[in-house]
Amino acid sequence: MAYKISVQKIEKSHIGEVDFKNLPFGKNFADHIFIADYSDGEWRDCRIVPFGDFTLHPATSALHYGQALFEGMKAERDAEGNPIIFRPEKNIKRLNVSAERMAMPTFPEDLFFEALDKLLTLDHDWVPKEPNSSLYIRPYMFATEKYVGIKVAENYRFAIFSSPVGAYYSQPVKVYVHDQYVRAFPGGVGYAKAAGNYGACMLPMRDVRKLGYDQNLWLDGIQHKYLQEIGTMNVFAIIDGVIITPSLDAGTILDGVTRDSIIRIAQDEGYVVQERDISIDEILHAHSKGTLEDMFGTGTAATIAPIRTFYYKGKDYELPPVEGREISNKLKERYFAIHSGKAEDVFGWIHTVPVNVLQN
Repeated sequence: MAYKISVQKIEKSHIGEVDFKNLPFGKNFADHIFIADYSDGEWRDCRIVPFGDFTLHPATSALHYGQALFEGMKAERDAEGNPIIFRPEKNIKRLNVSAERMAMPTFPEDLFFEALDKLLTLDHDWVPKEPNSSLYIRPYMFATEKYVGIKVAENYRFAIFSSPVGAYYSQPVKVYVHDQYVRAFPGGVGYAKAAGNYGACMLPMRDVRKLGYDQNLWLDGIQHKYLQEIGTMNVFAIIDGVIITPSLDAGTILDGVTRDSIIRIAQDEGYVVQERDISIDEILHAHSKGTLEDMFGTGTAATIAPIRTFYYKGKDYELPPVEGREISNKLKERYFAIHSGKAEDVFGWIHTVPVNVLQN
């Protein structure tokens, strides 16, 4: 299906106000935003306009009942300087999985890609050229029904904006293994990238940061025993050369794009990868035996973040120095090489904004 996307260009770019050599995460925003509105059973009024504020009715239902979700992607430049986006097809599929769980309308994949290409056409100068930086792309959707009452909304807004960013974590992270609060239960929305999942984690995150930790490492909600995910990342452990990450089967953790990418790269490199339940007791036992070689998190914003310390029940557990972690360093190097277009894309993960779009 062909969609008409109207384009209103900004009168004067504010790109000159941004220090691309010193990019904080999520505080600078590119010139344009894509918006589409859903009513009467279809997406309509698709447009790209100058980035700016929304005007919302006080009874906008997302603000009251939480029908809201989002995604995150990154764009870099290939050897010719064209914007390339890493695995956007997986993001739109996951967005629609989240939408179905939240009783929201799915968004057409062809419209998603057309919007991305046109938005990156206008804002391709915002894709950083500096190392260790990228253009973070944020698609999101929320209910816009003007109604106070608990029901499935009939009106929604979908939007995409972008933000030039540096590293999310500049140093190896310290995580706090929580046995008081719970992130998700089987049958809940843990696998969806729903806004409420993150809102519920704010208090525990604030608490552990006061203690000097970067994030929580969640345990399961039933037995408080099995690793789930970190606040901004999926989690991996390497024990005796075997790469282990929690399974998606329970529906309590996010099907991370970076998680899946690392699994596939590791398998392609010949490593043994296990997607299974892994208990905190197994982690502690491996640490005591000296076989816990590595722990790290993966996420679009965080990329691949080594864990240097984890806390559990009154004690800090230190992990081996990052520079000696042969497996994860090798996986990270290949991931970044593919992500930036510097290595052969044997998996078909890179979406290049078409040249003819850039020239129009």
